[in-house]
Amino acid sequence: MLKISLLARDNNSEPKSWDDGSKSLSESSSSITSESVRPEEEANGLSIMQTLIHLLKCNIGTGLLGLPLAMKNAGLLVGPFSLLAIGILTVHCMVILLNCAYHLSQRLQKTFVNYGEAMMYSLETCPNAWLRTHSVWGRYTVSFLLIITQLGFCSVYFMFMADNLQQMVEEAYVTSNTCQPRKILVLTPTLDIRFYMLTILPFLTLLVFIQNLRVLSVFSALANITTLGSMALIFEYIVQEIPDPRNLPLMASWKTFLLFFGTAIFTFEGVGMVLSLKNQMKHPQQFSFVLYLGMSLVIVLYICLGTLGYMKFGSNTQASITLNLPNCWLYQSVKLMYSIGIFFTYALQFHVPAEIIIPVVISQVSESWVLFADLSVRTALVCLTCVSAILIPRLDLVISLVGSVSSSALALIIPPLLELITFYPEDMSCVTIAKDIMISILGLLGCVFGTYQALYELIQPINHSIANSTAVYA
Repeated sequence: MLKISLLARDNNSEPKSWDDGSKSLSESSSSITSESVRPEEEANGLSIMQTLIHLLKCNIGTGLLGLPLAMKNAGLLVGPFSLLAIGILTVHCMVILLNCAYHLSQRLQKTFVNYGEAMMYSLETCPNAWLRTHSVWGRYTVSFLLIITQLGFCSVYFMFMADNLQQMVEEAYVTSNTCQPRKILVLTPTLDIRFYMLTILPFLTLLVFIQNLRVLSVFSALANITTLGSMALIFEYIVQEIPDPRNLPLMASWKTFLLFFGTAIFTFEGVGMVLSLKNQMKHPQQFSFVLYLGMSLVIVLYICLGTLGYMKFGSNTQASITLNLPNCWLYQSVKLMYSIGIFFTYALQFHVPAEIIIPVVISQVSESWVLFADLSVRTALVCLTCVSAILIPRLDLVISLVGSVSSSALALIIPPLLELITFYPEDMSCVTIAKDIMISILGLLGCVFGTYQALYELIQPINHSIANSTAVYA
């Protein structure tokens, strides 16, 4: 499949420039131009089930395990309703993005318009002359945010897998067959966590050589199975003997609510894949059904896990729900299964920045060097995420900072502004204008709150910081 994908890319008659290179994976990996779609490519598109699998896996990542702590930071009543509201807003912004891309593709007679192109084309037709002149920077900005966000997720995944692998190995000597409530263990690592990162590196490098989403859907299905198994074990434990929830506060302090806001926005990881998945579908007009179904399942899962986890562990809720699980072989398997799921999800999150950067690089080399350049860039990007995980202390908080800024912009700030720019010349209603402005302001506040969260955690003493981190796993 790798060779086929590269040959298809070479069949384009025109050489790629930087503007071509900033296209998303939906156009680069399948060589779908903006003017036509070859019949064989349409026939080989993603099915509804394959698209749903990708959508679920893109949104079920490491942030999910930190939601019980997020509920603790918001309160038993405020937390679930706030998470529901953020989820609805996020899905609404995804729909806005899809509608704007479709409208622009019809207006410009393009087959597909990706996120960056939608921003550029909308700026080209806006009333402001300065914005029209600099419209290409709309594409560059979105591409940059996508690269930062997706590689940030990949770095978090590196840390997550290495940390879990280390703890499974270190705790193997004290893991029992009896699943009693977990006790705090202080173990001295025998191997540095960087050793585990380097162990994972070659396997992830081989995984990202797979460029076709249809092939990745097989691994994504495996990831969903392992994630489902780990989620089943977690739910099986947290629904047993739940203490009286009346002792828990309905609303937490506004200071800790800021931490909840940043965590909740960070948890919705799939915004960068929405247009790409739609463009890869065999029947793109069916994507709305997939989006609403998939995101409904995701939001319900988020609320249930976060709320039940907080009700189960109360004030003892840790940064990751795995920290609260019993130290026995049954629940140790949760770490293994979830790590396998994250391993395969890495390839999906990696796909977006790779397909933005790689076309730019291979456009500068001769045809005989295309394959070498392609694989070299993929290897370099994987190594970059590994090096980031190794060199940056408390990577979880640093990535949370980057993710809060870029994810908030991509998910909540840019889509409403894109709708304003795209449809304002066509007599938008005052209600729609007010709605878009309010969502963008809310997204900006979320960006500020998420930044505050990360900076606040970074300057705290290590013990306090660990207590409120969303990516510390045991």
